[in-house]
Amino acid sequence: MKLFRFGPPDNERPGVMLPSGASLDVSAFGQDYDENFFATNGLEKLATWLETNASGCPGVSGSVRRASCIKRPSKIVCVGLNYAKHAAETNAPVPAEPILFFKSTTALVGPDDNVMIPKKSEKTDWEVELAIIIGKKATYVSKEDAFDYIAGYAVHNDYSERAFQLERGGQWVKGKSADTFAPLGPFMVTKDEVPNPNKLGLWLRVNGESLQDSNTDDMIFDVPTLVSYISQFMTLLPGDVISTGTPSGVGMGLKPQRFLKPGDVVELGIEGLGTQKQTAVSYS
Repeated sequence: MKLFRFGPPDNERPGVMLPSGASLDVSAFGQDYDENFFATNGLEKLATWLETNASGCPGVSGSVRRASCIKRPSKIVCVGLNYAKHAAETNAPVPAEPILFFKSTTALVGPDDNVMIPKKSEKTDWEVELAIIIGKKATYVSKEDAFDYIAGYAVHNDYSERAFQLERGGQWVKGKSADTFAPLGPFMVTKDEVPNPNKLGLWLRVNGESLQDSNTDDMIFDVPTLVSYISQFMTLLPGDVISTGTPSGVGMGLKPQRFLKPGDVVELGIEGLGTQKQTAVSYS
């Protein structure tokens, strides 16, 4: 299944895209895509419910705003420098273990919402990333069992303000958590529809220029390794997001460096997971 959420901010509703491509409003199912939904076998219950109720669900127009494909989770855990070529372009050594940081959940927005350049920002950067959505509580998970704890996958643009991240002291989270810095979606694709998340093409363009064009097979630490590793340090709750790192082609790695300015248009996507499009605007 492909799960999406739609409607104006603070009034989003759950939807499902069927294999036929039809998009349905499934508000009548009675649950949004939050921690409780995933924790109570919501995916299986929704699939069963659709067998007898799909015909009565209203359609959702393609012109309606898409929101973050899941409701605000307990946490967004991000992985830094997880692509070999990205580490090289930033002159960073290949990590011996995954580099972890958090991104504030208040940064979540829809896949086509504007990205707001923060106040006093001069180095707002882009990062197309594969996001893992956790399906059930995970603590001390083995690598061999990791896929059992995954609900699905989505496109994430891990926007970063590089000066805040690297030049202001402290942790990376300061450069990662501004409002609108976590567009997620357009939908969460359930894991049964993604046979090999470790081999997916992903790309990003700015103003039509291709800047990131890679594959998740360049990840230093693959999907099951990341789920297992992170669960050794914290409990992952249903609906939590793991953002798995970005390939080469970020603005900080270009020569000369390039960063977003108002009016720039960022387009990105991952094979089988859909596309996003954001326009950069000044914070108001």
